[in-house]
Amino acid sequence: MAATTTIIQRSPKMRSYLTTHKLSHTHEKPFHCDTCGKSFSQKSSLTSHKSIHTGEKAYQCHICGRSFSQKCGLTYHKSSHTGEKPYQCDICGKSFFQKCHVTYHKYTHTGEKPYQCDICGKSFSCSSSLTSHKYIHTGEKPYHCNICGMAFSQKSNLSVHRRTHTGEKPYACDFCGKSFSSRDNLNSHKSNHAGEKAYSCDICGKSFCGRKYLTDHKLIHT
Repeated sequence: MAATTTIIQRSPKMRSYLTTHKLSHTHEKPFHCDTCGKSFSQKSSLTSHKSIHTGEKAYQCHICGRSFSQKCGLTYHKSSHTGEKPYQCDICGKSFFQKCHVTYHKYTHTGEKPYQCDICGKSFSCSSSLTSHKYIHTGEKPYHCNICGMAFSQKSNLSVHRRTHTGEKPYACDFCGKSFSSRDNLNSHKSNHAGEKAYSCDICGKSFCGRKYLTDHKLIHT
């Protein structure tokens, strides 16, 4: 035992590891993010977290080249190439890439929402959803656009905003083919098609509310 203690005392790397390990017992989180105030037990976790605010994406997939701000994001993404989903729900059999996703998924069966906001009482099934929700109360906007500097309280809003710079419009209307930068804008647009039948078959004259349906219909004439 004495020999082991001597080795630890002489090795800076081992001393650092021991100090970090002890924090797992005390639940102490001495490393604080100066942007949003979130705390961590390890300095490396804080460094990884900060990339969320800066927009830096240091972890790149060697298969498709896509980059991520956190290593866990890259690990999760890689499984999309392999198709591997090793974690299965024992209630419905649905499979997932990550173990934590099984836990959150199970709440859809039980209706359980264990994470509650201490300000308004609203409950969530996922801890990250609660954290994001609290920014609404505090007015914090920890998610910054690395192009123009505009800040947002919700990460999803930052993602939508960035598309104004890139021009990306991933949500396409299956009625007319028009594309949008957000799902909300697409849903709003779709309401304009309600009851509308603007696409007519030039063979039989039958009308449809979407281009896709007209294309499918024309197959009966061929």
